[in-house]
Amino acid sequence: MLPLSGIRVVDLSTVVMGPYASQWLADLGAEVIKVETPEGDSTRRTGPATEDGMSAIFLGVNRSKKSVVLNLKRPEAQAALHRLLASADVFVHSMRPQKLAKLDLDPASVMARHPQLIFVSLLGFAEDGPYGGRPAYDDIIQGLCGNAALMAAQTGTVRYFPTISADKTSGLVAALSISAAIAGRERQGGKGSMVEVPMFESMVAFNMVEHLYGQHFEPPRGPSGYPRVLAPLRRPYQTADGYVCMMPYTDAHWRDFFQASGREDLVADARFTDIAARTRHIETLYEITGELVRARSTADWLAICERLQIPVARVNDLHELVDDPHLRATGFFDQIEDPSMGTLRFPGAPVRFDGERARAAVPPRLGEHTREILAAAGLGDDEIDRLQSNQ
Repeated sequence: MLPLSGIRVVDLSTVVMGPYASQWLADLGAEVIKVETPEGDSTRRTGPATEDGMSAIFLGVNRSKKSVVLNLKRPEAQAALHRLLASADVFVHSMRPQKLAKLDLDPASVMARHPQLIFVSLLGFAEDGPYGGRPAYDDIIQGLCGNAALMAAQTGTVRYFPTISADKTSGLVAALSISAAIAGRERQGGKGSMVEVPMFESMVAFNMVEHLYGQHFEPPRGPSGYPRVLAPLRRPYQTADGYVCMMPYTDAHWRDFFQASGREDLVADARFTDIAARTRHIETLYEITGELVRARSTADWLAICERLQIPVARVNDLHELVDDPHLRATGFFDQIEDPSMGTLRFPGAPVRFDGERARAAVPPRLGEHTREILAAAGLGDDEIDRLQSNQ
């Protein structure tokens, strides 16, 4: 049994951060009910699709969920939502506080009516700071949290990471925090709690693990930024016929690498004898290593490093991942046949519990489960008909 089996999540979030968090909860076994406007989540129309409303980005963050359509501008839809919350364990939203209040969904009111709920606010910024209440998207947070500056420090160009890192990282923080709140509720006699997950603070915490560096100390003992990962030459090494990812890390790794490269003189070089010295001379080390690696083929270096137990890998293109031999052997990608959309592929849940991992289910069509879920919440057919006709 997956650890969150029996947990019900009502998710009002949209785009990526919140849906990615709730998808993780679904992968952990929770029942996730995605509450959408009549127009649906904007990601339903983002990317290629074989069916209207089922675009690639939507598929990527909404597998294994159910969809209910409610026009929460209408009082009867708000009442229906509260019927769902009465049997829910977790309520997730990504609306700004001002909008929540207009919908009578402010935390105090909701928690008073549903004291068992874990009320989760996915925010751009913590509300008690000067940025509180501002809108935020991945690009905005990447600029504020230092991502663009990190790219500039390494490449000379101010740019974003070529992935929606702020959304996805913050979504993971949210999934972790919600899981912790679920566990904590059991120790508090079933009493719910309020969880706030701000993107900005989550990303600063993520980046500053290594990049606070010299500013850990007061007065600072050096600048911020971990030199090894900021070095412009930190990238896959060019070989005689391609590229290879190689990571000699320990003293023994570097000794064996220098010897295999025919440069035994570097083994005793004071610049490279231990990790502290290598960090101080990292640019020089990367430059020398690059020159040595270019002398042999990718296949040669893969074989040499595997023999010496130096971490090594080829460089995969994104399209090659679906055929990666390790991922094929572990059954990582789930393939599903859908009557309308044909064959669909999903990256699987990477985590196993007692050997079991969740299998992906096709993301829901817009409103696919509205009648089923609302009927289970106690609404009659006439009430459901009125809700659907007044969208």
